[in-house]
Amino acid sequence: MESISGPYAEYFRAAVDLARQAGILIKDAFDKPKNMHIKSEDTDLVTETDKKCEEIIFAGLKKLFPDHLFVGEETVSSGGGKEELTDAPTWIIDPIDGTTNFVHKFPFCCVSIGLAIKKEVVVGVVHNPIMQELFWAVKDQGSWLNDTRLHVTATDDLKHCLAATGFPYDRSDATLDWVLGNVKIILQNCRAVRRAGSAALDMCYVARGALDLYYEKGVHAWDIAAGSLIVREAGGIVSDPYGEHNPIDICAGRVICGNSTVVNKLSP
Repeated sequence: MESISGPYAEYFRAAVDLARQAGILIKDAFDKPKNMHIKSEDTDLVTETDKKCEEIIFAGLKKLFPDHLFVGEETVSSGGGKEELTDAPTWIIDPIDGTTNFVHKFPFCCVSIGLAIKKEVVVGVVHNPIMQELFWAVKDQGSWLNDTRLHVTATDDLKHCLAATGFPYDRSDATLDWVLGNVKIILQNCRAVRRAGSAALDMCYVARGALDLYYEKGVHAWDIAAGSLIVREAGGIVSDPYGEHNPIDICAGRVICGNSTVVNKLSP
């Protein structure tokens, strides 16, 4: 990590430092009662820890990079910003990805920080302080878990794949029919499917080779920005399952990732 150099090194070190600061808050609050609020649906939660983490990260980055733009889950959810990218350097932040897991003390939650320049993610940091996992990537410098280099699997047969997905907050009949229909397709073609509740960590587990592929509809930029770079730097591809493979629009609300062989077999 200390050997990172080049034009993105300063941004990377700032992201790691702030992810660790937020991680301390998450770890400290993990086993305690949560001050929780409902956002759009009963399934869409926010805690005071989410808000505190986002405040710490935003404040730290704005102090260091006052000319940069910012997209954060809680800021957008409260009407204080928009989920959009321009060519300007833009930090894309999920203070706790997997808030429901955090509330229920299920240890699959993380801080996710990505930096996009000209709409391309060039720095990605995902930190799960409960499991002591720090996933990170810098453009053209590989993908890492702590100090271990990562690479996606070489699996080329869907029948041997372990897949992951997520479920949207919308639980209407039409949405559930779509979700369960896709799960059926995956179960009929793959070895098994997992739903762990954090898009950012699902993507990191694809990068480390624990999962062969991950797909989801209904994600946001802050869910997948950092993870998208971590997967690509681990040798995988990140695609829109209904459009062009690369480059993906991280604001489009849908994603599939894994090694190129399995992704291509599941994409149009």
